[in-house]
Amino acid sequence: MVAGTEKPGPLTGIRVADFTWAWAGPQGSLLLSMLGAEVIKIESNARLDHARVHTLTAGSLTGGIDESPVFNDLNLGKRSLTLNLKKQRARDLVKDLVPHCDIVLQNMRPGVLDKMGLGYRELSKLKPDLIMLSSSAVGATGPERTYTGYAPTFACLSGMVDISGHPDEPPIALSGSVDLRVGTASAFAVLAALIHRKRTGEGQDIDLSSTEVMSSMMGEAFVGYALNGRLPERVGNRDRTLAPQGVYRNLDDAGDPQWTSIAITTDSEWDALKTVIADPQLDGESFATSTARRTHHDELDAIIERWTEQRSNQASVQLLQAAGIAAAVVHNGKSLATDPHLAERGIYQSVEHPLLGEVKVVGPPWKLEGANVPGPAPLLGQHNDYVLKEILGLEASEIDALVKDEIVY
Repeated sequence: MVAGTEKPGPLTGIRVADFTWAWAGPQGSLLLSMLGAEVIKIESNARLDHARVHTLTAGSLTGGIDESPVFNDLNLGKRSLTLNLKKQRARDLVKDLVPHCDIVLQNMRPGVLDKMGLGYRELSKLKPDLIMLSSSAVGATGPERTYTGYAPTFACLSGMVDISGHPDEPPIALSGSVDLRVGTASAFAVLAALIHRKRTGEGQDIDLSSTEVMSSMMGEAFVGYALNGRLPERVGNRDRTLAPQGVYRNLDDAGDPQWTSIAITTDSEWDALKTVIADPQLDGESFATSTARRTHHDELDAIIERWTEQRSNQASVQLLQAAGIAAAVVHNGKSLATDPHLAERGIYQSVEHPLLGEVKVVGPPWKLEGANVPGPAPLLGQHNDYVLKEILGLEASEIDALVKDEIVY
């Protein structure tokens, strides 16, 4: 499927002024863009989105500032307006633009836009039903509000890292996927605010704490401590009640490791697993009940892994699924890119980028009429004339003067 050729989305007609950068913020506006919103990314040579030049996971990127595949993936279909917010005239242009927008998104430190006169209090005077979402490390209030934060920070402060990993190892740091969860939560909050506005006519000032997004995803840890005063322990790939559950090693034809995830929830599934593996050791008293299996999980894992190591993960999963057992391949980047199930569902789509050429990107995570990949990410300043002329009504001579004075920069 070629992106940008589908029906209008459910947010068609909604316009977003997007000040976000890095990963977490742009992921939120990306999802809104996939739903049909027009997203105007406000950026500048004076403060480049660092996804244009490097990432915390991939390091420095090759090519120019318009050739970053990471930036392209996170900013599909957006429009780029270059305004140097260090200059008052640029900030005035933002104020001219806001009445034409429904939503403002930003993920700078709390107070930065307020000092520029571009906080919610000022912008809502220009558009009373404005929805503004401000995403930060720990929120805009509280003693830690000035914290600088990236994904590992959010994950650690949330408590998620402390319960991630194996019991005999240090906590496992989480990184980029955390940003994407925060961005998804941002998009969800904006959609809720749009529904509220449609019902009441009221805008919203949304203060989103990235740390609290992650904390909200581990509610059982809070409830457990409140009920019994015990801290949850790291359990690796196991479950606190199911047994066996884990990730088991396979070997491909070249002898390289692969992995299969297996989870058993009932005695009938356990009987099915015994039939598939056909190892007489599984008939012992040590594994007769779910409680016994949890007690002897290490021994059980060794038996299961002897079986999985004799075949590929795909072969293991086919045999287990055919017996009614919950099993899945543990994918990596290569296997995801060639997975026939994902290909049939059209998760990968093509966009034609003016510098990168035709590239494959990940489409919307939902099957929803009108939700689509709206095209490639913009070149820096690609849509200056569109925004300044068509939306704000400036003359060409005025724009030339703004460029000369590095206001449009």
